[in-house]
Amino acid sequence: MKRWNMSSTMKVLGRKIFRREERVVEGSGNLMEDSMRIKMIGMLAVAACLTLVGCDRSGGGEGQVKIGMTVQDLSNPTWSGYCQAIQKEAKAHGAKMSYVACESNVSKQMEQIENFVARGMDVIIVHPADPAGIESACKEARARGVKVIAWDDDLENADTRWLIDNHDLGYQVGKEAADFIKAKHGGKAEVAILNYPQLPVLLARGNGIRDAITELAPNATIVAETSAINPDEGITKMETIFQSNPNVKVVACIGGGGSVGANEAAKAAGKDADDFGVFAVDATKPELDAIKNGEAVRMSVIVTGTDQDVASTVYGFVAKLAAGEEIPARVYRKLIPVTIDNVDQYYKN
Repeated sequence: MKRWNMSSTMKVLGRKIFRREERVVEGSGNLMEDSMRIKMIGMLAVAACLTLVGCDRSGGGEGQVKIGMTVQDLSNPTWSGYCQAIQKEAKAHGAKMSYVACESNVSKQMEQIENFVARGMDVIIVHPADPAGIESACKEARARGVKVIAWDDDLENADTRWLIDNHDLGYQVGKEAADFIKAKHGGKAEVAILNYPQLPVLLARGNGIRDAITELAPNATIVAETSAINPDEGITKMETIFQSNPNVKVVACIGGGGSVGANEAAKAAGKDADDFGVFAVDATKPELDAIKNGEAVRMSVIVTGTDQDVASTVYGFVAKLAAGEEIPARVYRKLIPVTIDNVDQYYKN
């Protein structure tokens, strides 16, 4: 939207009024009529200036982009980190960003999207609780002129989709786990998978983990599969697995929440020896701490890069969409395994 400079506009209109006053006085013999005309022109000029100022949503200077973001779960350190980083990046650019969690409740997320529209957000970032369930809310948002960024899911009603090939991502986790099994256990070990099949993208990721372990370490045995999306669930589920399968040596996780929980459970059970390994996705700070400290987390795939890398990329999408620029309908993210060998590149105190 074009921005107007009120002071310069007033000056231009003032000069026009002055010139109009000269013409009226010189060309008319009726001073009262001339005075009335001058007053009318002045009133119209003031009204025009107020209208122009009203077009500037910020009330002056650059317009403030308003961003709403809804994610599944902020107890997951990955998502809390992303949201905080994006909010900081938005603030640095003079934008305003609000974020909320729907606790994986699709009805709640639909209400959040509707609320963002009602609050006049320019761009809404959605990490869907149920992709099919929120399509209608996203469609309505776009019909109201709001731009929609879909995170992880290929939504029909989005202006761009920031995507991961989740089977490939899971396969990368399984490959690292298989290499560990061959190096530390001669190819034979009991394995647990912490997945989250409730979401299609994480179901695909879990399938990728299983496919890689089955293909690349065929003599390993997957003895347990259960869902864990945050650290609390990771601890609880791993405690149960250790009770029924005390010889588990490898844990492969679809996300950083489960990974952090599995690491804590392994330490509590005294199992975090050199032959025990946790492999995951997200490379959250607690995971990177564990890698640096020689704990059970041996590898976590970072997607795109650090939280700041993610924030810069996402805000770049936001800024272009808010400005009416075209961006690709689908953008796929880079996958980077983080181990003890390269952890310092991605670690921040």
